[in-house]
Amino acid sequence: MFLNLCESIAVTTITNEQLEKIRTTPGFIAALDQSGGSTPKALQNYGVSPDAFSNDAEMYDLIHAMRCRIMTSPAFDGNRIMGAILFENTMDREVEGLSTADYLWQVKRVVPFLKVDKGLADEVDGAQVMKAMPGLDELLARARTKNIFGTKMRSVIKTANAAGVNAVVEQQFDVGRQIVAAGLVPIIEPEVDINSPQKAATEELLKKALMTHLDRLEAGQLVMLKLTLPEQDNFYADCIQHANVLKVVALSGGYSREEANRRLSAQHGMVASFSRALTEGLSAQQSDDEFNQVLDTSIESIYQASIT
Repeated sequence: MFLNLCESIAVTTITNEQLEKIRTTPGFIAALDQSGGSTPKALQNYGVSPDAFSNDAEMYDLIHAMRCRIMTSPAFDGNRIMGAILFENTMDREVEGLSTADYLWQVKRVVPFLKVDKGLADEVDGAQVMKAMPGLDELLARARTKNIFGTKMRSVIKTANAAGVNAVVEQQFDVGRQIVAAGLVPIIEPEVDINSPQKAATEELLKKALMTHLDRLEAGQLVMLKLTLPEQDNFYADCIQHANVLKVVALSGGYSREEANRRLSAQHGMVASFSRALTEGLSAQQSDDEFNQVLDTSIESIYQASIT
């Protein structure tokens, strides 16, 4: 079955083993894809102050060191983590002498994904679509040479405005089909702001739009969905069961790890794709033993919430 699926989407870098791991293996996806705008805050949370770097190159060196510490930790492996999302700068670097994607898969048995969006456009109709991505085809081609399995791209929805919701979902699926055609599996991420006063109503509009666009996909066009943890338990069950959906993952969206895990535990078949909640409690000042213990505790709690 997996061979036929691979052939149907003209996959060259995706392997049957990776596809099967994402589809069937218990675990979650680690989001290690903080971009230029969010990197300073991620470093500050890690105990690295802004005066520790004076330019972007130094900043990216520091965040890569943090990510390397996470990826090379004995707590981080494919037994509990099925995939990891990388920032483009991270994809282009190495971990212990291997390209990052090859290190993740060959050493850790973790499937590599790549963040491909270039940030958010200004808010219109209560939502922010993605900025234009004129170099996407070239980036996707380069990702394939780096043995990347799939991609991730984020939009944000803030209010229950049907026009805004539909604009976000339509753009996500348009770009998603472009990514599928390039031989990769897109993670479609229309985030609902957890602080929205209309969060439940927004989620109703979003699910309707998602199902409409999922039903328009051709057989064998596989996508993943990354969604805000919903107000209603098992709200996205129809998405999880859809034939074109490889996996539905959850973003922590600003919830604490404890709250995110609590909400995720109530969503059967949905698994985590946490960023800030994954690294919560980690510090550059910790010894390796302390760091590994905190990371192991974090990974185990997220894993347990993901296998409900």
